[in-house]
Amino acid sequence: MRTGLRRAFHVTMLAGAVALVLADHPSAAVSSHKINAKASGQDYGNGTTSARVIGGGLLSGTTSATFTPTDFSNYPPVLGITGDVTFSTNEGATLTVHVTGTFDGSTGEFSATGSVVDATGRLAGATGSLTFTGVEDLSDGTFVEDITGNIYVNLAP
Repeated sequence: MRTGLRRAFHVTMLAGAVALVLADHPSAAVSSHKINAKASGQDYGNGTTSARVIGGGLLSGTTSATFTPTDFSNYPPVLGITGDVTFSTNEGATLTVHVTGTFDGSTGEFSATGSVVDATGRLAGATGSLTFTGVEDLSDGTFVEDITGNIYVNLAP
């Protein structure tokens, strides 16, 4: 009987140790990818934009976005905005980030931050958040922006 108790004790201890290791590394295949990209694009004037992303690593490719004004309390010149930015990567994956932020109608400066809400292809299951900061040329709608943040995704096949 003591041998049976001792064996049960060892099995319980082993199971506990395995549980601790797994709790410390819940998704060993998920890795963090720091994003520090540049983009140049066009504001079409109806709440939609598109851009070419350069140096985005996993997110290199293009973006398309649709924004809606949300806060007129400081307008003019600052307008609150919300919308979805969808990346279409050079590898055929997509990643959508829902952002909120501001657009200054007097300077063209904008800033928006948000979390990943959808991803497909190689990026399926991705999480994380991104920040977009930039300046639009108010005379022709062209803009440049910096895209920073972290994406967490399992890239294993």
